[in-house]
Amino acid sequence: MFRILFHTPEIPGNTGAAIRLAAVAGAELHLVEPLGFSLEDSKLKRAGLDYHDLTVLHVHASLDDAWRALQPRRVFAYTSDGDVSYTDITYEPTDVLMFGRESDGLPDEVKHDPRVTARVRVPMLPSRRSLNLANTASIVLYEAWRQQDFAGAQR
Repeated sequence: MFRILFHTPEIPGNTGAAIRLAAVAGAELHLVEPLGFSLEDSKLKRAGLDYHDLTVLHVHASLDDAWRALQPRRVFAYTSDGDVSYTDITYEPTDVLMFGRESDGLPDEVKHDPRVTARVRVPMLPSRRSLNLANTASIVLYEAWRQQDFAGAQR
């Protein structure tokens, strides 16, 4: 099961969309506090529809707490200044796919954490700042799952 990690997300609708994404693709969703919203936020609930009960969701008080819980073997940090394209990774089902907050991405100390296997980018046109957080997580998770031949999916 792939594990999506949102580091200090700010926008409830993105996290709600990620709840739905994790449910339909069989991934876990991990959130690192502080969150920019309450988990009871109506925008989060609306974006997640009725998938909240179908999602494995964990909230961690800090990134260190997340590392202790996840015990990751491989962590991919998605950032606009990544060294490798997301399509160049050979994903494994226990990988942690880590994304930063909407306003400014992952802090430098997180991108360069010794647990990070690689800093990864999703290609965009030049002079574009960023891609939406939930959209980026969807692109990456579906590529990772595709490489696993969509294991467990209804065909």
